Amino acid sequence: MAAKGTAMLQPGAHAGHWDNDEFQMAGARGDDLDPNRKPLGSRSVALITTVLVLGVLIGACAGALTLLLYTIEHIALGFVETPELPGPFLTHPVRRALSLIIGASCAALLWWLLRTKTQAVPSVRQAVRGTLMPVWQTVAHVLLQIFIVGCGLSVGREVAPRELGAMLAQRLCRWTGLHRADLQTVVAIAAAAGLAGVYNAPLAGGFFAVEILLADVSAVTVGLSFACAALAAWVATLIKGTHTFYAIGQVDAIFTPDLMGFALIAGLVVGVCGAWFRRGAQWAESHKASGAAILWQLPLAGCITAAIAIWIPQVMGNGRATAQMGFAGRPELAFIPLLLLSFAAKAVVTLMTIRAGASGGVLTPGIALGASMGCALGIVWIQLFDTNSIGVYALIGACALLSASQNAPLMAMTLVMELTEAPSNLYVPVALACAVATVTGTLVAGRQAGNRNGLPSFETSNV
Repeated sequence: MAAKGTAMLQPGAHAGHWDNDEFQMAGARGDDLDPNRKPLGSRSVALITTVLVLGVLIGACAGALTLLLYTIEHIALGFVETPELPGPFLTHPVRRALSLIIGASCAALLWWLLRTKTQAVPSVRQAVRGTLMPVWQTVAHVLLQIFIVGCGLSVGREVAPRELGAMLAQRLCRWTGLHRADLQTVVAIAAAAGLAGVYNAPLAGGFFAVEILLADVSAVTVGLSFACAALAAWVATLIKGTHTFYAIGQVDAIFTPDLMGFALIAGLVVGVCGAWFRRGAQWAESHKASGAAILWQLPLAGCITAAIAIWIPQVMGNGRATAQMGFAGRPELAFIPLLLLSFAAKAVVTLMTIRAGASGGVLTPGIALGASMGCALGIVWIQLFDTNSIGVYALIGACALLSASQNAPLMAMTLVMELTEAPSNLYVPVALACAVATVTGTLVAGRQAGNRNGLPSFETSNV
Protein backbone atom coordinates (compact mmCIF):
# COMPACT_ATOMS: atom_id res chain seq x y z
CA MET A 1 0.00 0.00 0.00
CA ALA A 2 2.83 2.37 0.82
CA ALA A 3 4.53 1.75 -2.50
CA LYS A 4 1.27 2.28 -4.35
CA GLY A 5 0.63 5.54 -2.51
CA THR A 6 4.12 6.77 -3.37
CA ALA A 7 3.75 5.86 -7.01
CA MET A 8 0.53 7.86 -7.20
CA LEU A 9 2.21 11.08 -6.07
CA GLN A 10 2.05 13.49 -8.99
CA PRO A 11 4.72 16.07 -9.82
CA GLY A 12 3.88 19.40 -8.32
CA ALA A 13 1.50 17.92 -5.73
CA HIS A 14 2.20 18.99 -2.15
CA ALA A 15 -0.31 17.01 -0.12
CA GLY A 16 0.18 17.62 3.56
CA HIS A 17 1.75 21.10 3.38
CA TRP A 18 0.04 23.88 5.27
CA ASP A 19 0.42 26.25 2.35
CA ASN A 20 -1.39 23.80 0.08
CA ASP A 21 -3.33 21.42 2.30
CA GLU A 22 -6.25 20.36 0.14
CA PHE A 23 -6.13 16.57 0.08
CA GLN A 24 -5.98 14.85 -3.29
CA MET A 25 -6.33 11.09 -3.55
CA ALA A 26 -3.85 11.20 -6.41
CA GLY A 27 -1.39 12.82 -4.06
CA ALA A 28 -1.73 10.39 -1.18
CA ARG A 29 1.63 9.51 0.34
CA GLY A 30 2.80 6.24 1.75
CA ASP A 31 3.05 7.70 5.24
CA ASP A 32 -0.63 8.65 5.38
CA LEU A 33 -2.51 6.97 8.21
CA ASP A 34 -4.83 5.42 5.62
CA PRO A 35 -4.14 6.37 1.97
CA ASN A 36 -7.58 5.07 0.97
CA ARG A 37 -9.47 7.27 3.42
CA LYS A 38 -10.09 10.89 2.59
CA PRO A 39 -9.70 13.36 5.48
CA LEU A 40 -12.57 15.54 6.60
CA GLY A 41 -12.06 18.31 4.06
CA SER A 42 -8.54 19.68 3.93
CA ARG A 43 -5.66 18.53 6.06
CA SER A 44 -5.97 21.58 8.30
CA VAL A 45 -9.73 21.07 8.73
CA ALA A 46 -9.17 17.41 9.66
CA LEU A 47 -6.45 18.40 12.15
CA ILE A 48 -8.45 21.15 13.86
CA THR A 49 -11.62 19.05 13.97
CA THR A 50 -9.74 16.14 15.49
CA VAL A 51 -8.18 18.32 18.19
CA LEU A 52 -11.47 19.99 19.15
CA VAL A 53 -13.40 16.71 19.33
CA LEU A 54 -10.60 15.22 21.42
CA GLY A 55 -10.77 18.17 23.80
CA VAL A 56 -14.42 17.44 24.49
CA LEU A 57 -13.95 13.67 24.80
CA ILE A 58 -10.90 13.90 27.03
CA GLY A 59 -12.49 16.54 29.24
CA ALA A 60 -15.50 14.29 29.75
CA CYS A 61 -13.25 11.33 30.57
CA ALA A 62 -11.12 13.39 32.96
CA GLY A 63 -14.21 14.57 34.80
CA ALA A 64 -15.55 11.02 35.02
CA LEU A 65 -12.21 9.68 36.30
CA THR A 66 -12.19 12.33 39.03
CA LEU A 67 -15.69 11.37 40.16
CA LEU A 68 -14.63 7.72 40.09
CA LEU A 69 -11.68 8.53 42.36
CA TYR A 70 -13.98 10.28 44.83
CA THR A 71 -16.34 7.29 44.79
CA ILE A 72 -13.52 4.84 45.52
CA GLU A 73 -12.20 7.05 48.33
CA HIS A 74 -15.68 7.20 49.86
CA ILE A 75 -16.18 3.43 49.69
CA ALA A 76 -12.67 2.38 50.73
CA LEU A 77 -11.73 5.08 53.23
CA GLY A 78 -14.96 6.86 54.14
CA PHE A 79 -13.85 10.30 52.98
CA VAL A 80 -13.60 12.43 49.85
CA GLU A 81 -10.50 14.59 49.52
CA THR A 82 -10.89 18.36 49.79
CA PRO A 83 -8.47 21.18 50.67
CA GLU A 84 -9.94 21.09 54.18
CA LEU A 85 -9.60 17.29 54.46
CA PRO A 86 -6.93 16.29 51.92
CA GLY A 87 -6.25 12.88 53.44
CA PRO A 88 -7.96 10.12 55.46
CA PHE A 89 -6.95 11.64 58.80
CA LEU A 90 -10.32 10.86 60.42
CA THR A 91 -10.47 7.31 59.07
CA HIS A 92 -9.75 4.54 61.57
CA PRO A 93 -6.23 3.06 61.13
CA VAL A 94 -7.68 -0.43 60.68
CA ARG A 95 -9.86 0.75 57.79
CA ARG A 96 -6.89 2.54 56.25
CA ALA A 97 -4.83 -0.65 56.50
CA LEU A 98 -7.57 -2.81 54.99
CA SER A 99 -8.04 -0.37 52.13
CA LEU A 100 -4.33 -0.37 51.30
CA ILE A 101 -3.77 -4.11 51.61
CA ILE A 102 -6.93 -5.21 49.81
CA GLY A 103 -6.48 -2.55 47.14
CA ALA A 104 -2.85 -3.48 46.50
CA SER A 105 -3.66 -7.20 46.41
CA CYS A 106 -6.52 -6.79 43.94
CA ALA A 107 -4.46 -4.48 41.74
CA ALA A 108 -1.51 -6.90 41.81
CA LEU A 109 -3.65 -9.78 40.56
CA LEU A 110 -5.34 -7.72 37.86
CA TRP A 111 -2.08 -6.16 36.65
CA TRP A 112 -0.45 -9.57 36.55
CA LEU A 113 -3.26 -10.85 34.33
CA LEU A 114 -3.20 -7.71 32.20
CA ARG A 115 0.57 -7.76 31.70
CA THR A 116 1.09 -11.50 31.20
CA LYS A 117 -2.10 -12.70 29.49
CA THR A 118 -2.99 -9.82 27.16
CA GLN A 119 -1.38 -7.29 24.86
CA ALA A 120 0.93 -4.91 26.67
CA VAL A 121 -0.10 -1.28 27.16
CA PRO A 122 2.65 1.04 25.87
CA SER A 123 3.64 4.26 27.60
CA VAL A 124 2.35 7.60 26.40
CA ARG A 125 5.76 8.44 24.99
CA GLN A 126 5.73 5.17 23.01
CA ALA A 127 2.22 5.98 21.79
CA VAL A 128 3.41 9.39 20.63
CA ARG A 129 6.14 7.64 18.65
CA GLY A 130 3.57 5.43 16.93
CA THR A 131 2.97 2.35 19.09
CA LEU A 132 -0.75 1.51 19.01
CA MET A 133 -2.50 1.42 22.39
CA PRO A 134 -4.98 -1.48 22.70
CA VAL A 135 -8.45 -0.28 23.67
CA TRP A 136 -9.78 -2.42 26.51
CA GLN A 137 -6.34 -3.10 27.97
CA THR A 138 -5.67 0.64 28.14
CA VAL A 139 -9.04 1.30 29.77
CA ALA A 140 -8.39 -1.43 32.35
CA HIS A 141 -4.90 -0.08 33.01
CA VAL A 142 -6.29 3.44 33.50
CA LEU A 143 -9.02 2.28 35.89
CA LEU A 144 -6.51 0.31 37.96
CA GLN A 145 -4.42 3.43 38.49
CA ILE A 146 -7.44 5.39 39.72
CA PHE A 147 -8.40 2.43 41.91
CA ILE A 148 -5.09 2.19 43.76
CA VAL A 149 -4.90 5.95 44.35
CA GLY A 150 -8.44 5.88 45.73
CA CYS A 151 -7.44 3.03 48.04
CA GLY A 152 -4.52 5.10 49.34
CA LEU A 153 -1.42 3.79 47.54
CA SER A 154 1.23 6.43 47.02
CA VAL A 155 1.35 7.30 43.31
CA GLY A 156 -0.03 10.14 41.20
CA ARG A 157 -3.23 9.74 39.19
CA GLU A 158 -2.23 12.04 36.33
CA VAL A 159 -0.84 9.32 34.05
CA ALA A 160 -4.26 7.63 33.72
CA PRO A 161 -6.06 10.44 31.84
CA ARG A 162 -3.00 10.98 29.65
CA GLU A 163 -3.00 7.33 28.59
CA LEU A 164 -6.71 7.46 27.91
CA GLY A 165 -6.26 10.63 25.88
CA ALA A 166 -3.49 9.07 23.78
CA MET A 167 -5.59 5.98 23.04
CA LEU A 168 -8.63 8.06 22.07
CA ALA A 169 -6.46 10.20 19.80
CA GLN A 170 -5.12 7.20 17.92
CA ARG A 171 -8.64 5.90 17.29
CA LEU A 172 -10.17 9.24 16.36
CA CYS A 173 -7.34 9.98 13.94
CA ARG A 174 -8.26 6.85 12.03
CA TRP A 175 -11.85 8.02 11.72
CA THR A 176 -10.94 11.54 10.61
CA GLY A 177 -8.32 10.22 8.17
CA LEU A 178 -5.61 12.38 9.70
CA HIS A 179 -2.26 12.44 7.94
CA ARG A 180 0.41 10.39 9.71
CA ALA A 181 2.68 13.42 9.76
CA ASP A 182 0.19 15.00 12.19
CA LEU A 183 -0.52 11.87 14.23
CA GLN A 184 2.42 12.24 16.62
CA THR A 185 1.47 15.83 17.37
CA VAL A 186 -2.20 15.04 17.98
CA VAL A 187 -1.49 12.06 20.25
CA ALA A 188 0.84 14.20 22.39
CA ILE A 189 -1.68 17.05 22.52
CA ALA A 190 -4.44 14.66 23.55
CA ALA A 191 -2.32 13.04 26.25
CA ALA A 192 -1.42 16.44 27.71
CA ALA A 193 -5.08 17.49 27.58
CA GLY A 194 -5.79 14.63 29.99
CA LEU A 195 -3.54 16.33 32.54
CA ALA A 196 -5.31 19.64 31.93
CA GLY A 197 -8.73 18.08 32.36
CA VAL A 198 -8.14 16.12 35.53
CA TYR A 199 -6.51 19.07 37.35
CA ASN A 200 -8.22 22.01 35.61
CA ALA A 201 -4.79 23.19 34.49
CA PRO A 202 -4.90 24.23 30.82
CA LEU A 203 -1.57 26.07 30.86
CA ALA A 204 0.24 23.11 32.38
CA GLY A 205 -1.44 20.78 29.90
CA GLY A 206 -0.36 22.87 26.95
CA PHE A 207 3.21 23.16 28.22
CA PHE A 208 3.34 19.42 28.96
CA ALA A 209 2.75 18.76 25.27
CA VAL A 210 5.16 21.30 23.83
CA GLU A 211 7.87 21.14 26.51
CA ILE A 212 8.00 17.44 27.41
CA LEU A 213 6.28 15.21 24.87
CA LEU A 214 7.06 17.07 21.64
CA ALA A 215 9.74 19.68 22.45
CA ASP A 216 8.15 21.71 19.66
CA VAL A 217 7.28 25.40 19.95
CA SER A 218 5.97 26.01 16.45
CA ALA A 219 2.90 28.25 16.30
CA VAL A 220 0.60 25.48 15.08
CA THR A 221 1.67 23.01 17.77
CA VAL A 222 1.45 25.56 20.57
CA GLY A 223 -1.93 26.85 19.42
CA LEU A 224 -3.49 23.41 19.09
CA SER A 225 -1.98 22.22 22.39
CA PHE A 226 -3.45 25.06 24.41
CA ALA A 227 -6.78 24.94 22.59
CA CYS A 228 -7.23 21.24 23.32
CA ALA A 229 -6.04 21.63 26.93
CA ALA A 230 -8.38 24.57 27.58
CA LEU A 231 -11.36 22.77 26.07
CA ALA A 232 -10.63 19.60 28.08
CA ALA A 233 -10.28 21.58 31.31
CA TRP A 234 -13.56 23.41 30.70
CA VAL A 235 -15.56 20.29 29.82
CA ALA A 236 -14.15 18.46 32.86
CA THR A 237 -15.35 21.22 35.18
CA LEU A 238 -18.90 20.77 33.85
CA ILE A 239 -18.77 17.22 35.24
CA LYS A 240 -16.68 17.43 38.39
CA GLY A 241 -17.10 21.09 39.28
CA THR A 242 -14.39 23.59 40.15
CA HIS A 243 -12.45 24.05 43.35
CA THR A 244 -8.99 25.00 44.52
CA PHE A 245 -6.87 21.88 44.66
CA TYR A 246 -4.32 23.23 47.17
CA ALA A 247 -5.27 26.01 49.60
CA ILE A 248 -2.34 28.30 50.37
CA GLY A 249 -4.33 30.80 52.42
CA GLN A 250 -3.98 34.55 52.34
CA VAL A 251 -0.69 35.48 50.70
CA ASP A 252 1.13 38.69 49.96
CA ALA A 253 1.68 38.90 46.21
CA ILE A 254 4.50 41.43 46.56
CA PHE A 255 7.86 39.86 45.77
CA THR A 256 10.21 41.52 48.22
CA PRO A 257 14.02 41.31 47.96
CA ASP A 258 14.16 38.75 50.73
CA LEU A 259 11.61 36.58 48.89
CA MET A 260 13.80 36.67 45.78
CA GLY A 261 16.71 35.65 47.98
CA PHE A 262 14.68 32.76 49.34
CA ALA A 263 13.78 31.70 45.80
CA LEU A 264 17.47 31.55 44.91
CA ILE A 265 18.44 29.48 47.94
CA ALA A 266 15.37 27.24 47.72
CA GLY A 267 16.11 26.62 44.05
CA LEU A 268 19.56 25.34 44.95
CA VAL A 269 18.47 23.11 47.83
CA VAL A 270 15.26 21.81 46.30
CA GLY A 271 16.95 21.36 42.93
CA VAL A 272 19.26 18.76 44.46
CA CYS A 273 16.26 17.02 46.08
CA GLY A 274 14.44 17.02 42.76
CA ALA A 275 17.38 15.47 40.94
CA TRP A 276 17.60 12.70 43.52
CA PHE A 277 13.86 12.04 43.39
CA ARG A 278 14.04 11.84 39.62
CA ARG A 279 16.96 9.43 39.80
CA GLY A 280 15.10 7.34 42.37
CA ALA A 281 11.99 7.19 40.19
CA GLN A 282 14.08 6.11 37.23
CA TRP A 283 15.64 3.36 39.32
CA ALA A 284 12.25 2.21 40.63
CA GLU A 285 10.80 2.10 37.12
CA SER A 286 13.76 0.25 35.62
CA HIS A 287 13.62 -2.34 38.44
CA LYS A 288 9.82 -2.60 38.56
CA ALA A 289 8.46 -6.00 39.54
CA SER A 290 7.52 -8.07 36.51
CA GLY A 291 5.80 -11.38 36.00
CA ALA A 292 4.61 -13.16 39.14
CA ALA A 293 6.78 -10.95 41.39
CA ILE A 294 4.06 -8.29 41.43
CA LEU A 295 1.72 -10.77 43.13
CA TRP A 296 3.65 -10.50 46.39
CA GLN A 297 5.63 -7.26 46.06
CA LEU A 298 2.68 -4.90 45.53
CA PRO A 299 0.65 -6.36 48.46
CA LEU A 300 3.80 -6.09 50.58
CA ALA A 301 4.10 -2.42 49.57
CA GLY A 302 0.49 -1.97 50.66
CA CYS A 303 1.26 -3.52 54.05
CA ILE A 304 4.31 -1.31 54.58
CA THR A 305 2.34 1.78 53.57
CA ALA A 306 -0.40 0.80 56.01
CA ALA A 307 2.12 0.47 58.84
CA ILE A 308 3.66 3.87 58.08
CA ALA A 309 0.20 5.45 57.76
CA ILE A 310 -0.57 4.56 61.37
CA TRP A 311 1.70 7.43 62.41
CA ILE A 312 1.93 9.38 59.15
CA PRO A 313 -1.47 9.14 57.42
CA GLN A 314 -0.59 11.95 55.01
CA VAL A 315 1.71 9.51 53.21
CA MET A 316 -1.35 7.91 51.59
CA GLY A 317 -2.72 8.82 48.18
CA ASN A 318 -1.34 10.97 45.39
CA GLY A 319 0.40 13.43 47.71
CA ARG A 320 -2.36 15.98 48.24
CA ALA A 321 -2.36 15.51 52.01
CA THR A 322 1.41 15.90 52.33
CA ALA A 323 1.43 18.94 50.05
CA GLN A 324 -1.45 20.62 51.86
CA MET A 325 0.37 20.17 55.15
CA GLY A 326 3.20 22.20 53.67
CA PHE A 327 0.99 24.87 52.08
CA ALA A 328 -0.91 25.36 55.34
CA GLY A 329 2.01 24.80 57.70
CA ARG A 330 2.65 26.52 60.98
CA PRO A 331 5.57 28.99 61.03
CA GLU A 332 7.11 27.27 64.05
CA LEU A 333 10.49 25.58 64.33
CA ALA A 334 8.83 22.64 66.09
CA PHE A 335 6.91 21.90 62.88
CA ILE A 336 10.08 21.21 60.85
CA PRO A 337 10.68 17.62 62.08
CA LEU A 338 7.16 16.59 61.01
CA LEU A 339 7.72 18.16 57.59
CA LEU A 340 11.02 16.38 57.07
CA LEU A 341 9.57 13.09 58.30
CA SER A 342 6.66 13.44 55.87
CA PHE A 343 9.09 14.33 53.08
CA ALA A 344 11.17 11.21 53.64
CA ALA A 345 8.18 8.92 54.11
CA LYS A 346 6.42 10.17 50.98
CA ALA A 347 9.54 9.81 48.84
CA VAL A 348 10.33 6.30 50.07
CA VAL A 349 6.75 5.00 49.87
CA THR A 350 6.18 6.43 46.39
CA LEU A 351 9.36 4.87 45.00
CA MET A 352 8.59 1.61 46.80
CA THR A 353 5.11 1.48 45.25
CA ILE A 354 6.45 2.00 41.73
CA ARG A 355 9.23 -0.53 42.34
CA ALA A 356 6.64 -3.07 43.52
CA GLY A 357 4.89 -2.96 40.14
CA ALA A 358 2.30 -0.18 40.34
CA SER A 359 1.80 2.21 37.45
CA GLY A 360 1.20 5.87 38.08
CA GLY A 361 2.69 9.32 38.01
CA VAL A 362 5.13 11.27 40.14
CA LEU A 363 3.93 14.81 39.44
CA THR A 364 1.73 15.23 42.51
CA PRO A 365 4.11 13.28 44.77
CA GLY A 366 6.81 15.67 43.54
CA ILE A 367 4.64 18.65 44.44
CA ALA A 368 4.15 17.13 47.89
CA LEU A 369 7.88 16.77 48.43
CA GLY A 370 8.59 20.29 47.21
CA ALA A 371 5.87 21.86 49.36
CA SER A 372 7.20 20.05 52.45
CA MET A 373 10.79 21.10 51.83
CA GLY A 374 9.78 24.64 50.85
CA CYS A 375 7.75 24.98 54.04
CA ALA A 376 10.65 23.70 56.17
CA LEU A 377 13.06 26.14 54.56
CA GLY A 378 10.47 28.89 54.84
CA ILE A 379 10.06 28.38 58.58
CA VAL A 380 13.78 28.99 59.03
CA TRP A 381 13.69 31.94 56.63
CA ILE A 382 10.69 33.53 58.35
CA GLN A 383 12.63 33.70 61.62
CA LEU A 384 14.95 36.15 59.87
CA PHE A 385 12.59 37.96 57.49
CA ASP A 386 9.00 37.90 58.71
CA THR A 387 7.63 39.39 55.48
CA ASN A 388 5.46 36.71 53.89
CA SER A 389 3.15 33.81 54.65
CA ILE A 390 4.35 30.23 54.91
CA GLY A 391 2.21 29.22 51.93
CA VAL A 392 4.36 31.27 49.57
CA TYR A 393 7.53 29.47 50.64
CA ALA A 394 5.83 26.09 50.18
CA LEU A 395 4.62 27.25 46.75
CA ILE A 396 8.13 28.16 45.66
CA GLY A 397 9.49 24.84 46.93
CA ALA A 398 6.80 22.84 45.13
CA CYS A 399 7.41 24.58 41.82
CA ALA A 400 11.17 24.24 42.14
CA LEU A 401 11.24 20.53 42.97
CA LEU A 402 8.80 19.66 40.21
CA SER A 403 10.91 21.69 37.76
CA ALA A 404 14.07 19.82 38.71
CA SER A 405 12.48 16.37 38.78
CA GLN A 406 10.82 16.82 35.38
CA ASN A 407 13.38 19.13 33.76
CA ALA A 408 10.36 21.15 32.63
CA PRO A 409 10.15 24.52 34.40
CA LEU A 410 7.28 25.96 32.34
CA MET A 411 5.00 22.99 32.93
CA ALA A 412 6.01 22.75 36.59
CA MET A 413 5.40 26.33 37.64
CA THR A 414 2.14 26.70 35.70
CA LEU A 415 0.79 23.43 37.12
CA VAL A 416 1.42 24.40 40.74
CA MET A 417 0.27 27.99 40.19
CA GLU A 418 -2.97 26.74 38.64
CA LEU A 419 -3.58 24.13 41.34
CA THR A 420 -3.11 26.73 44.10
CA GLU A 421 -4.72 29.64 42.22
CA ALA A 422 -1.81 31.76 43.45
CA PRO A 423 -1.57 35.45 42.49
CA SER A 424 0.14 35.91 39.13
CA ASN A 425 2.71 38.31 40.62
CA LEU A 426 4.29 35.33 42.33
CA TYR A 427 5.45 34.06 38.94
CA VAL A 428 8.49 36.32 39.43
CA PRO A 429 10.06 34.53 42.45
CA VAL A 430 8.65 31.20 41.27
CA ALA A 431 10.32 31.56 37.89
CA LEU A 432 13.65 32.35 39.54
CA ALA A 433 13.40 29.32 41.80
CA CYS A 434 12.43 27.07 38.90
CA ALA A 435 15.31 28.30 36.76
CA VAL A 436 17.85 27.73 39.53
CA ALA A 437 16.36 24.35 40.46
CA THR A 438 16.32 23.13 36.85
CA VAL A 439 19.97 24.07 36.29
CA THR A 440 20.98 22.60 39.65
CA GLY A 441 19.05 19.41 39.01
CA THR A 442 20.58 19.02 35.56
CA LEU A 443 24.10 19.43 36.93
CA VAL A 444 23.47 16.96 39.74
CA ALA A 445 21.88 14.46 37.35
CA GLY A 446 24.76 14.89 34.95
CA ARG A 447 27.27 14.14 37.66
CA GLN A 448 25.27 11.10 38.74
CA ALA A 449 25.21 9.78 35.19
CA GLY A 450 28.81 10.71 34.48
CA ASN A 451 27.53 13.09 31.80
CA ARG A 452 27.33 16.84 32.29
CA ASN A 453 24.48 17.01 29.79
CA GLY A 454 22.10 15.60 32.39
CA LEU A 455 19.13 13.29 31.95
CA PRO A 456 15.97 13.56 29.87
CA SER A 457 12.56 14.57 31.21
CA PHE A 458 11.01 11.75 33.18
CA GLU A 459 7.82 10.60 34.74
CA THR A 460 7.79 6.83 35.03
CA SER A 461 7.55 4.65 31.96
CA ASN A 462 4.06 5.92 31.27
CA VAL A 463 4.99 9.53 30.66
